[in-house]
Amino acid sequence: MTISVVIGIIKNENDEVFISRRASELHQGDLWEFAGGKVEHGETLNAALSRELHEEIGIDVISAVPLIAFEHNYGDKKVHLHVFEITKFLGTAESKLGQESLWVKLADLNNYAFPAANRGILAALQLPPHYAILNDDNDDLLAALNQLFEQGIKLIQARLKNITAQQVQDFLAIAYPLCQAKDVTLLVNSATPQAFEMQSDGIHLTSVDLLALTHRPDDIRWLSASCHNLTELKHAEKIGVDFAVLSPVLPTQTHPEFEAIGWDFFSKWVVECNMPIYALGGLEKANLQTVKLAGGHGVAGIRAFLMVKPVVNH
Repeated sequence: MTISVVIGIIKNENDEVFISRRASELHQGDLWEFAGGKVEHGETLNAALSRELHEEIGIDVISAVPLIAFEHNYGDKKVHLHVFEITKFLGTAESKLGQESLWVKLADLNNYAFPAANRGILAALQLPPHYAILNDDNDDLLAALNQLFEQGIKLIQARLKNITAQQVQDFLAIAYPLCQAKDVTLLVNSATPQAFEMQSDGIHLTSVDLLALTHRPDDIRWLSASCHNLTELKHAEKIGVDFAVLSPVLPTQTHPEFEAIGWDFFSKWVVECNMPIYALGGLEKANLQTVKLAGGHGVAGIRAFLMVKPVVNH
């Protein structure tokens, strides 16, 4: 039997998140958690969220948006978690159940012990809704990078497969400090020459490189992966990838040889994986709401952010 659970992420004006510690005698006792609880029979998710947050921390929810939803098997129980960001509420958040509680900076959440199911939630909280892919078929990579900055993009993948390692190094020597100054996370595609030795915030694995791994590489801050089916997604989850890109969701000029997954399969596969998943293929930035409704975290793309020539490999 699967138990449906709603979770609310509450932030304050200092961009801190409210967490509390579970009582020792409870399931997953002494671990930190976000407010929420079980959905009662006949309740809608929104009704359950409002009730739980009022009972647990004394706030009244005005509006909430989905953050991530997935199933998790603890071994002794299976839960379907529906996580929402509370965008507007009344009242002051404080534990009504006698639990120790704290306001914690997003960047510090990883310093607290949460239940295993919260791994995907913690990643989703730190990831923006758009993931731009910067290809080396741009005539001026730095100009293209600045176009992404101008759009407010905070997560970028440098997919530089067709230039030399020295050219990649020269570009990143300029691009990476620029990204750091603008609080932009920059990942390097694993097919890039000497990718693991380059300046970056992490690695984006091709599906081939993903399947070749049996465990997460050491000393990588962010690890993401390209996936095209549920098998690849589950392998990414197993080795501890932080987030994945699932493609192509719709037909795309960039990869016309791949059959589109479609929204039905996208929605079905996303809920089976405990990690944020971006939709890629035939999408624009304006499709973000559609992606969210399908259970995805956000929109990834090349042409969605920059007009470039199609590429023929992935």
